[in-house]
Amino acid sequence: MTSIPRVVAPNAGKRKHGGMGRFALWAVGAIATSAVVILVFTAAAIARQGAVDEARSADAIVVFGAAEYAGRPSPVYRARLDHGFDLFEQGRAPLVITTGGAGADPRFNEGGVGRDYLARRGVPDSSLIAETQGSDTAESAQRVAAILHVNGMHSIVAVSDAYHIFRIKRLMARQGISAYGSPRSGSVPRTTSARISAALREAVSYLFWRVYPASFPQ
Repeated sequence: MTSIPRVVAPNAGKRKHGGMGRFALWAVGAIATSAVVILVFTAAAIARQGAVDEARSADAIVVFGAAEYAGRPSPVYRARLDHGFDLFEQGRAPLVITTGGAGADPRFNEGGVGRDYLARRGVPDSSLIAETQGSDTAESAQRVAAILHVNGMHSIVAVSDAYHIFRIKRLMARQGISAYGSPRSGSVPRTTSARISAALREAVSYLFWRVYPASFPQ
């Protein structure tokens, strides 16, 4: 019995592979679009949070660290500390916690420098605690939460730069602490392009932390 040869259309394979290629491109495009949308919405939320001062009565004021230079706070850190001092003077909380490790400085650390600065401004030693081991925001948040839990405290006013507050609040919430943001004066970038750039940078940091919380530096 003679078999009938199978006839294959010359472009059938190409059509199949072409369809798969178009689907792959569509999938990549959909993922990229979703990522951009999430990034933009997160950046907008960061900017909205940074425009709000939530200062109120709490168990502690936490001033998150910034650079220090040979035992002196940098201008940014000093502005944060001054804002924390004002909140303390207003009676927002009976305790101020300063944060930040040593970095590359063999003699000083951010938390200690901040504590000493506030002590010189007149905050009593009994109202000051320095967290001096945190190497990044996430680690400082963990250590601050441990200090608060040991002392039966559950709420803070978080002092930092405006676009940093969004991430701080979520880091503290993960540790079971209610955080209210109070950004230092002048920390919102002045130009539209600078605000967009700062919000997008912070959004990238926040989203990477959400995906890789154990490995991404904060």
